[in-house]
Amino acid sequence: MTVQITIIGLGQIGASMGLALKAHNVDAHIIGHDKEISIAKDAQKLGAVDDVKYNLPASVLDANIVILALPFNGIKETLKIIAPDLQEGTLLFDTAPSKVTVAAWAKELIPAGRFYVGLAPAINPEYLHGTEIGVQAARADLFDRGLFAVNVPVGTPQNVFELAMGLVSLLGAVPLLMDSTEADGLFAAIHMLPQLAASALLDATVDRPGWHEARKLAGRSYASVTSGLPSHDEALSLGDSALENRENVVRVINGYISSLLKLRDVIEDGDRDALLQQLEANLSGRLRWINERHAADWLQRDAAPAELPNLKDRMKQLFIGSRMFERAKSRK
Repeated sequence: MTVQITIIGLGQIGASMGLALKAHNVDAHIIGHDKEISIAKDAQKLGAVDDVKYNLPASVLDANIVILALPFNGIKETLKIIAPDLQEGTLLFDTAPSKVTVAAWAKELIPAGRFYVGLAPAINPEYLHGTEIGVQAARADLFDRGLFAVNVPVGTPQNVFELAMGLVSLLGAVPLLMDSTEADGLFAAIHMLPQLAASALLDATVDRPGWHEARKLAGRSYASVTSGLPSHDEALSLGDSALENRENVVRVINGYISSLLKLRDVIEDGDRDALLQQLEANLSGRLRWINERHAADWLQRDAAPAELPNLKDRMKQLFIGSRMFERAKSRK
């Protein structure tokens, strides 16, 4: 029997998941849903999903896997709407960067016999400098040579754990296990801080004295740094997720402020040697990180010690041969 995978949210991440599963010839029927009908249709035209359901509850009725590829501020309401229609044995994933809060929502809202696992992707290094956004930025290899942070709640059954790890591998990535608290600390630094820093730079420059002329001269470096601030809906999501993860966010902002003050002090003191030393050290650190991301040597270290023999068959077996799938089938 064919497995149904429902992807809710068909932007770059959600549509790329569909494309990646298709590229790996997964024996699954992929349903897509997006609140913007035009985006859902575009994802279907790209081949990311087999069918589109415009009614949110209907999209999950027969799903064995549901993936919420949504901004943070859309997850709780979506969970409330779909929870009554999740069949027994359904495995639910999300891709938001605030894992403690989403895990708590899932525990509160998902009925017993349904399972939640948190995911967060680190994309293919070839796309680190991409400027496209949304469904048009979806790529089948977006997750190749990348990692997925995987947050598995305590008490999750072994077959559900194995399926989550297998799904990540089917997407072309390597699973990296971490708990939700650790994940939130990391995402505050590498996901939220860059976007908040972009907001701070805009606040410090736009409509400030001199902006009338400065706006005509601002170039690539200004555009590059400020591009970190997301579009309207995702900006709202950034604000909500920052507030939910405020302890970690305040900690990394304080660290950033300390670095700015250090930079300010050496400039104010006219200390050329200290300034150049700091700039060179920062440049060296960035280049080292870029090279490490492209080399991705850690993929071998983080990969499971024993490679799963045939992930497509294993995925099918976990549903069709497992008791959780049989329970769901018996209800029909």
